[in-house]
Amino acid sequence: MPEEVERLIPVLARVMERLMPAHREALDIRAALHAEQRRITLAGGGVVDRTTWQARAARLERLTADIQAGLQEIAALGGTTKDLATGLVDFPHRRGGRTVNLCWRYGEERITHWHGLDEGYAGRKPL
Repeated sequence: MPEEVERLIPVLARVMERLMPAHREALDIRAALHAEQRRITLAGGGVVDRTTWQARAARLERLTADIQAGLQEIAALGGTTKDLATGLVDFPHRRGGRTVNLCWRYGEERITHWHGLDEGYAGRKPL
């Protein structure tokens, strides 16, 4: 099974190369919109630049759709995205009679680690 997942790495890397920056940009836009909303609330009202607000909201909507599509691509490959900031994806695998996760992180060229279902990235163990 690790070999099967390794064959997917070029596809996973291309998907993550789209998702990771989209995720960062979406977080920045959400923070900017939230800060503007908070500023208006604390001021008891105020003027908002509707054009900028609408452009940011539309961009956030497009990014969210792109991210969801990328997550679906990874799921179709059998993976579960765990962290978009680091590009972390798990794949279920049978090891020693139990189900565990093979762990891949963006930038890794091979599958070299696994962890139990109740463990996360910090619990990674070499294959």
